[in-house]
Amino acid sequence: MEKLKVLTANRIHTMDQGRPYASAVAVSEGRVVSVGTLESLQPWLRRIPHEIDDTFKDHIILPGFIDPHTHLRLSGTYMGLNYVGPIDSTDPQGRLVSSLADRNAVIARLKLLVDSRNDSGTSEDNHPLVAWGYDPGMQGGHLDRKMLDAISTEVPIWVMAYAPHIIYTNTPMIDQIGVDVDSRIHGLGRYPDGSLNGWFIETAATAVASRPVRDQLYANGFGRDALALQGQVAVNSGVTTTADMIYGIQSFDTEWDDHAEAIANGMLPLRMFLVPFEPTLRKRYGDDFLSFYQTMAAKSTDRLAVHGVKYVNDGSYPSMTLRLNFPGYLDGEEGLAGEIPWQDMFDRMLPFWNNGIQIHSHANGDETVDMTLDTLAALQNASPRFDHRFTIEHYCISTPAQARRLAALGGVASVNPYFVHYRSQLHADQGFGPDRSEATARLGSLVRSGATFALHSDYNLVVAPMHPLTAAWIAVNRLAADGTTVVAPGERISVDQALRAITIDAAFVLNQDHCLGSIEVGKHADFVILDDDPYEVDPMKIKDINIRGTILAGEFYAAKT
Repeated sequence: MEKLKVLTANRIHTMDQGRPYASAVAVSEGRVVSVGTLESLQPWLRRIPHEIDDTFKDHIILPGFIDPHTHLRLSGTYMGLNYVGPIDSTDPQGRLVSSLADRNAVIARLKLLVDSRNDSGTSEDNHPLVAWGYDPGMQGGHLDRKMLDAISTEVPIWVMAYAPHIIYTNTPMIDQIGVDVDSRIHGLGRYPDGSLNGWFIETAATAVASRPVRDQLYANGFGRDALALQGQVAVNSGVTTTADMIYGIQSFDTEWDDHAEAIANGMLPLRMFLVPFEPTLRKRYGDDFLSFYQTMAAKSTDRLAVHGVKYVNDGSYPSMTLRLNFPGYLDGEEGLAGEIPWQDMFDRMLPFWNNGIQIHSHANGDETVDMTLDTLAALQNASPRFDHRFTIEHYCISTPAQARRLAALGGVASVNPYFVHYRSQLHADQGFGPDRSEATARLGSLVRSGATFALHSDYNLVVAPMHPLTAAWIAVNRLAADGTTVVAPGERISVDQALRAITIDAAFVLNQDHCLGSIEVGKHADFVILDDDPYEVDPMKIKDINIRGTILAGEFYAAKT
């Protein structure tokens, strides 16, 4: 080492339980050389030239936050479409796009867009009107073909939900997609009489529905532009590592190249783990899917790497398409499983299990959690493994018994806690009923079971921010959207447990705790700089702590408003 940089701070929380506090950290070549005090660092400082950097001497340093489940590239794409969502958003130029309060307002905006096309004389070119952001829970129920036909029976209308598990279409769009009442596609929606209702639900059906609008969704250069936009969002949120949980949905090579270019050009100051979507991996590469996986893995660096494999086994919490055990939905809905039949799940997962590739299994509803745990048990019985870190993704609606079983099988959970605050009261009367809505994200049960878990955002494919301090605030307080009601108070966790779930435990879930997640000798020098100490402030103020920026491999990136 030619030189050391020594950062001083009011306090450093290392997340190393053996040496939890420090006031100085020495960095070289992007890694931590030593952490402690200026006095304890002297054996290094006497031997190696160094500089003392007091820029953050009045601030708090923690390990860089890890959000182990996002969709940065894909979500940046949708921000360029006509927006019809329930919260304010921004366009690719960063300009405000206002929210729409309810379904009537959405229909009015879509009608305005259609009328604008009619007035400009472009309505006869059969070019679909594409929109994104609809939320059936927050905006008063689902759209359907008849509602969209009332807007136009000439202009094809294509509307993707904010959580992109449902696409809503009118009759001209259905005709353009090329399906009819005799089509047999998993997730093709129907009215009770069997006629098509304009819904395309989950990956198999949404892929079919997206073919006619592919050029609008995936415009030239959109991936790099999206990553440039989201890179600063990550810095503003204190995030230094994330995993894209649906790699390959457009193109494995293109998506990899976009991330590599964004990192090389300084637009994406993150460590990115790309998690291949298993159905796409098999469809593209057939029996050679494992060989191709190893080829991708061989290209990995400490900034960009392929990791694990992803399965989607039910629908969405906000779109109300997840699968529930008895008594099910309030209004008799059933939700939808993923495109892989559950009875085939063991056979589909076994090759990855036997090759030591970590499995990430999307399961939002408790029926799907049961299926996932049954599959994990079958894998263990067929080929017992230690330290497999089989991960249930989202883990929204579950039971204490499932938490204990997850721990007993050696599994871990990556949990979306945002719905506790943003949607629990809404879904008590929309979809799930009060018992399940109030107990969404049972983190306390996971703590009591001894299961390791992380907190994630699923950004930007759910109506919630990517902001780990907000995730921690929700986990600690479980305050509902009304600002007064605490839902399922026994599922609250401590501040330390919540902060571990966005640092060292999140690193564990991504199988990276040997090099990320804590400030320890030899690990990557990835930090977040805070104005206040989350261990010392009122727990109700954790989400309001100002983030100065991040340090990635020893280099500072400033947050921007």
